[in-house]
Amino acid sequence: MIGLVKEEEAAVRKNAKSEPLRKAAEQGQLWLHLPGLVREALYETVVAAGLACVDEVLEAERSRLCGARYRHLAERQALRAGHVASSLVLGGRRVAVSRPRARSVDGHELSLPSWREWSTRDPLTERAVEQMVLGVSTRRYGRSLEPLPPTASVRGISKSSVSERFVYGTERKLAELMSRELGSISFTALLIDGVHFGEHLVLAAVGIDEQGEKHVLGLREGATENAAACRALLSDLVERGLSPERSLLVVMDGTKALHKAVVEVFGPRALIQRCREHKKRNVSEALPERLRASVRTAMNQAYATRDPKRARRLLDNLARRLEHQHPGAAASLREGLDETLTVMRLGLPDSLERVLSSTNLIENLFSRVREIGRRVRRWQSGTMVLRWSAAGVLEAEHGFRKIAGYRAMPILIAGLRAHDAKTDRTSVVDDAQKAA
Repeated sequence: MIGLVKEEEAAVRKNAKSEPLRKAAEQGQLWLHLPGLVREALYETVVAAGLACVDEVLEAERSRLCGARYRHLAERQALRAGHVASSLVLGGRRVAVSRPRARSVDGHELSLPSWREWSTRDPLTERAVEQMVLGVSTRRYGRSLEPLPPTASVRGISKSSVSERFVYGTERKLAELMSRELGSISFTALLIDGVHFGEHLVLAAVGIDEQGEKHVLGLREGATENAAACRALLSDLVERGLSPERSLLVVMDGTKALHKAVVEVFGPRALIQRCREHKKRNVSEALPERLRASVRTAMNQAYATRDPKRARRLLDNLARRLEHQHPGAAASLREGLDETLTVMRLGLPDSLERVLSSTNLIENLFSRVREIGRRVRRWQSGTMVLRWSAAGVLEAEHGFRKIAGYRAMPILIAGLRAHDAKTDRTSVVDDAQKAA
């Protein structure tokens, strides 16, 4: 009996001690949930207040047109016409609102100034493009938006609606990119390369101005092996203001069609630099696996000499060593070899020479496009590829910085002006010989 009394006393003491702890725990849990509850309540209050403000503004404007309710006006110009179900953009979707209507005394619909302004500015397209560019899929678009009060009726967040707005938005971005005026910018270099997307290839042109800033100039669906596509891209750049009358460093891969198009459009003013990375890749692909690393190292060492004569001698020696066992690799190395040393002859610093000796800049630019389009399983058409490419490169432009070695741009500019003078003298001599 005494033992039972002691156990009961111990239980009472234990409960007396645990009660404050239990209350403290409950208060702690309430505190943990409180910020979230406050935030949700505040957001719902702000949204509800905003929608109420919309109603008040529209009703006040209707009152200015129609006069106060239930008041007789001898010279009344407009009449109230009830309400109509409409919607406004809020947080990336459309929210249902009841819009007040007004009609003139002769029966014509009158528009309210605020509603007219709100209706002309539709940010849904920009929001859809932005969300997609940031990696949100069309299926999850609705989940990526801020929550609205349960009473709000929303639309415009379905997969088909978002996809339609994305198509329209990227079409506008492509048109914006392809209509840029280029005449006000002094370009020193033009980089051209083709980027594959499934069965499609996009020709991309990027320009570098005299301050070392990068500019996306144009895109075209086609192939570097297609002379017509290459010529069309370059001709479009000239039509938009890229001058063919001043010398320009043109960095490109080694396809004959692109080379021919550059010569046709820019003539002797083009200083052609063949992409060294393409050259090394083409030579390596013509060799067995066991020789690729050593040959690539030998080519890197030749280009690292920074002396065009010595580099040419080393590369010629490498071609001779390969000629007997691997004539295809030797022919690939010799083809256009002199044009892989163009920037070396300009005497540029190593950092700037490295940037302008390959088209890696374009590949890096399109890594953003590939990141955005990683969920695309099938590229349905060349137009689709161009739209996504435009959205990606314009997004990447926001983070553009000057190229490495941009402080040495005056050296490049001086080299181009010297080439201009040389070309002009040659042109004068040729004209004199033709006249004679």
